[in-house]
Amino acid sequence: MRPGIALISLLVCLLAGIGITVSGVPAKAATTERVVVNRFTGVAIEGFDPVAYFVDGQAVQGTAEFETNLWGAVWRFRNEGNRASFQAHPEVYGPQYGGYDPADIARGVTIAGNPRFFAIVAQRLYLFSREANRDAFAADPERFLYEVGKRWPALQDQLSQ
Repeated sequence: MRPGIALISLLVCLLAGIGITVSGVPAKAATTERVVVNRFTGVAIEGFDPVAYFVDGQAVQGTAEFETNLWGAVWRFRNEGNRASFQAHPEVYGPQYGGYDPADIARGVTIAGNPRFFAIVAQRLYLFSREANRDAFAADPERFLYEVGKRWPALQDQLSQ
């Protein structure tokens, strides 16, 4: 092996080990799987404005003119005010569980929510894969959220692998 290649190999090995030795646990790769995005564009929730659900009470398409990047995803908004609100409080306006359907999470699977099927419960946005899931959730959100609370941590870990 040539000396230059040996040095590069040593550096790669050393850098790979930093994630383990610095924190004491293996480093996890940054992923966008924890937020539902278009795999080609990186746009979250099909480009719908997450703040509009609260302000307008409906799904409103955002535009490329008003974008921000957060959590490994591109978020679109219909105006500057909505973008600023999201940037100030993404934990409030972002869809819960990264946009995955909480009714499906309660069953132990991760299925992307459809931004057209949504509910706001306790000032939080939830997206659903099907209208029937949204209706079932709306009838008894506490039951679903209890089940989601038990299953989401393990499912979230699986999304990052």
